[in-house]
Amino acid sequence: MGAISIRNNKLVLGFRFNNVRCREQTQLSSTPINRKRMEKLLKVIEAEILTKNFDYSKYFPESNMVGKFAELNQRKQTASQYFNSPDAPTVKEFADIWFAEKEVEWRKSHKESIEGILESHILPAFGKMKISVIKKQDILTFRAALAKVQTRTKKTLSASRINHIMTPLRMLLNEAADRYEFTTPWKNIKALKIPRTEVNPFSLGEVERLIKTAPDDFKAYYTVRFFTGLRTGEIDGLHWDKVDLDKKQLYIDQSLVKGEMTDAKTDGSNRTIQLTDRVVSALKVQMQATKHLGSFVFCKKDGKPFNYQTISRVIWEPMLKRLKLKYRNPYQSRHTFATLLLASGESPEWIAQQMGHTTTTMLFRVYSRYVPNLTRQDGSAFDRYIETQGEDNA
Repeated sequence: MGAISIRNNKLVLGFRFNNVRCREQTQLSSTPINRKRMEKLLKVIEAEILTKNFDYSKYFPESNMVGKFAELNQRKQTASQYFNSPDAPTVKEFADIWFAEKEVEWRKSHKESIEGILESHILPAFGKMKISVIKKQDILTFRAALAKVQTRTKKTLSASRINHIMTPLRMLLNEAADRYEFTTPWKNIKALKIPRTEVNPFSLGEVERLIKTAPDDFKAYYTVRFFTGLRTGEIDGLHWDKVDLDKKQLYIDQSLVKGEMTDAKTDGSNRTIQLTDRVVSALKVQMQATKHLGSFVFCKKDGKPFNYQTISRVIWEPMLKRLKLKYRNPYQSRHTFATLLLASGESPEWIAQQMGHTTTTMLFRVYSRYVPNLTRQDGSAFDRYIETQGEDNA
């Protein structure tokens, strides 16, 4: 909506053109007659802007904005001519350029993840299209199709996985739009809402049963896993030089991801974990079994690290079936550790440090509902506090 203002007793026209705020001062004094003239002119200008017939130089030939809009228009024409030509890059062509430029920034695991998403999802859907002609509707249709894809277990892709697949597409389109000066179609497309983290910890009794039923050469593995809260990559990548049994500590600063040792997940993941006597005992047993094989604490007979997918399929899933426990992925061992620590009354700050969280916020948001003492809302804990304090002061 345009407006008329006054500066130095002269009328000033204000309006928006091509998403740019424009202000043009006239030489007309602020009188009722002149204001009416300008109001009519402003309506004409706005109508021409709306119908895309507005020529800035026609109304304001001396304005500095004329040159600016002429330059912008030339850039748009150049870009339009390029992308409407037979030589316009396809998504596949630009993806090759973009990937080659970006891969130097990525870890091997992330590089392989992006490469897999491009080959399995993005390029089959968009590879032959000119990158400039992709529309918002194409993106939304692609996302809707992903929601119908089934995994090998006959489940549909999770919202988190779909968002993960959409991220490289967004990066490709936005980079191409910036580089070749066309308007990105990725506008007002929000990521799918991800459900709250699924936390389904085991009870202490279930943990004991799982460790008891584990094969002998995996009892130490699951003892350490359940009672340290290590992530899969952290325990599978644990080296003996990170274990100090005299001090009862583990030093975590690296992780095994897709067979490659990498730095820890985040800065907060670099941490020192205090070990219970039970874990120390398990590691002493493990030391006799694998230390002579190489650097990995938990490994195959040839000293090479475990493949977590194989261990999950061959060891973990059969254990759950034998005990008739509902299937839960191995990561629930970490959630179990957190809930057991909270239930035992350990300091939340100390627990967060053991878990590799920089604050206690996530700890309470994710785990507190599994700990009766932290979620009780009947006031009984406060009643006991009042009673005991009253008795002490009597």
